[in-house]
Amino acid sequence: MNLLITGGAGFIGSRFAELLVNQEIPNQYSSITVVDKLTYSGNLSNLDSIILTPRFYFHKADICNRDEMAEILETRQIDVIANFAAESHVDRSIESSYEFLHTNVMGTQNLLDLARKFKVKRFLQVSTDEVYGSIAEGSWEEDEPLKPNSPYSASKAGADLLVLAYGKTYGMNVVITRCCNNYGPRQFPEKFVPLLISKLVNRGKMPMYGDGKQIREWIHVDDHCRGVALVLENGQAGNIYNIAGDTKLQNIELARKICGIFDQNEENVLVFVEDRKGHDIRYSLSGRKILKELSFHPKIDFDTGIRNTVEWSLKNVDKSQNENS
Repeated sequence: MNLLITGGAGFIGSRFAELLVNQEIPNQYSSITVVDKLTYSGNLSNLDSIILTPRFYFHKADICNRDEMAEILETRQIDVIANFAAESHVDRSIESSYEFLHTNVMGTQNLLDLARKFKVKRFLQVSTDEVYGSIAEGSWEEDEPLKPNSPYSASKAGADLLVLAYGKTYGMNVVITRCCNNYGPRQFPEKFVPLLISKLVNRGKMPMYGDGKQIREWIHVDDHCRGVALVLENGQAGNIYNIAGDTKLQNIELARKICGIFDQNEENVLVFVEDRKGHDIRYSLSGRKILKELSFHPKIDFDTGIRNTVEWSLKNVDKSQNENS
C-alpha cells in the first residue's frame, strides 16, 4: 500500500509522516509520499530527519493543480490519501477568505476527483473541531450539526461535506477526523502556543484577545497523529471521528502555565487586545466514539507536553521563525 500525505511539510502533516516513516506508529506502507506547496507555513526542513529515507518521496505541488496531482498519483501508484493540506489560520481567513475557500474546498474537491479516477482505496480528510462552532456546555458528538463561525471553519465544513458526498454518491471509501487544538514542536509561530512562547523568549508582550476566557481543548500533535493513523487503518468507511484531548483551558490559563514555566509574572508580560471578530467562546469534543471503536485516548500529559514544547522552542525558536518568515 502506497500512502500520500498532502500538506506533509506543515506542522501536523510532517509529524505524521515522520512517525510513520520511523515506525514510531507501526505501519506496513510500501512507500510514503509527501506533497506540499511550501507556502509560508510549509517548511521542507520539517522533513529533514526522513527526507533521505528509502521509500519516502517528496513533491512540491499544489493540491489544486489537477495535472501535477494526477501525475503524482499515477507515478507513485497511490492507494491511500491522508489530506492534511489546508489554509488554517482564523485571523488570516478573516482578513482574506479566498485562499481558504480555494485550497480547503476546491483543493479537496480536486483530490477527491483524482482519488476516484485512480481508484484510491481510502481517502482520509483531516478536519477540525471548529466546524461545529461554539458550545456553551457539554461536548460535541460526531452527528452534531455544523455551525462554523469563521471563513476558515466554514471552508473546512464545506470540505467535510464534499468528502461525505463523494462517499455517498460514488461509493468511495472516505473517513473524516476532527481534532481539537494541537500543540508541540515545529508549530508555525502565528499559532497561539508558539506565539506566546516566542514572545517570552524575545522578552516581548503576550497578546490576549478580549478577556482571555475563551476555552480551548488541547492535544499533543503526536497523540493527534496516532488518532489519525488509527482511523486511516481501521475507521469505518463513511464515518467521522472526533479526536479529543484531555485538557480544556481558558486562553489566559494556558498563558499562565507558560509564564510559570518561564518563571515570569503574568502581569508583567500579558497585554489584552481587541477581541477577534466572531470569536468562538468554547470548544469541546466528545471522544467516546473513537475510544469505543478504536481504543484511542491521548497518552501525553498536557503539563509534560507543554513543558517539553517550551524546552524545544528555547533551542529552536529563532531558527523556526527565520525559516518561516
